[in-house]
Amino acid sequence: MRQDSHLRIGPAGNSESFYAAGFKQTAETFAWQRERFGLDAFEVPFGRGLGMSGETARLIGRAAQDADVALSAHAPYYINLANPDPGLAQKSINYILDTARLLDLMGGRRVVVHVGSPKGQSREEAMDLCALRLKQARSALLERGLSHIQLCLETMGRLSVLGTLDEVLRLTLLDESFLPCIDFAHLHAAGQGAMDGTEAFAGVLDEIEAALGLDRARQLHIHFSRIEYGTKGEIRHKTFDDTGYGPDFSRLAPLLANRRYHGTAICESRGTMAEDAALMRQEMLRQLNLQ
Repeated sequence: MRQDSHLRIGPAGNSESFYAAGFKQTAETFAWQRERFGLDAFEVPFGRGLGMSGETARLIGRAAQDADVALSAHAPYYINLANPDPGLAQKSINYILDTARLLDLMGGRRVVVHVGSPKGQSREEAMDLCALRLKQARSALLERGLSHIQLCLETMGRLSVLGTLDEVLRLTLLDESFLPCIDFAHLHAAGQGAMDGTEAFAGVLDEIEAALGLDRARQLHIHFSRIEYGTKGEIRHKTFDDTGYGPDFSRLAPLLANRRYHGTAICESRGTMAEDAALMRQEMLRQLNLQ
């Protein structure tokens, strides 16, 4: 996949409308989303497991390349790099490596990772273990000829797990290849409605740029949707039609346009991810035309 000077936008997995239209295979989605919505990114959801064959991965990769759709992949949700059991931690590293292998067969580069949970340890102890295991995962990628694969470390929607903005940035600084995956819905939920306006979004981008530098920050991997939350944080992702919930992409888009961000933005709306990604794309185009 070629490098770009614009923000690529697409869905996390297939919308309900994709299947309602009679399609069944992910390899069919790229031409569909390009023609219908103009979307040029797609995140393959391995959150619940890695059951894809190498042959299917190659088929998906060829179809994505034909449509000029950049691929990323979400590693399994059950990864916990902070697990104090070395054997179980190695399994988590292996899940990252297996995700990277399949993504490489597809021609993609970005693997999104939930780093883990303290599991009864202090947060600092858990962060130290995550740092160690992330370095081990990176070394293993290099050994397997996968140096081009970037691990994107995700902010989380519950404070009971690792993944505050500060924690993600600290871990991202461990290796130049790492990128943050900033899930603005998760930040909104964990912060009890924190992403309530342009100033809040600007504060997040300012913190990323201060930690990583502007050039690296501009490559940001973004997750976006509206979200329902409670006292413990995230409950469930919502759609853009669920206007009673935040955050609002129109508050973020002007900042991304003005600061010339050119990474990837993935929509994680519940069931309408392609449709809502198209609204994100339209808003980005509007902001760019205003400049």
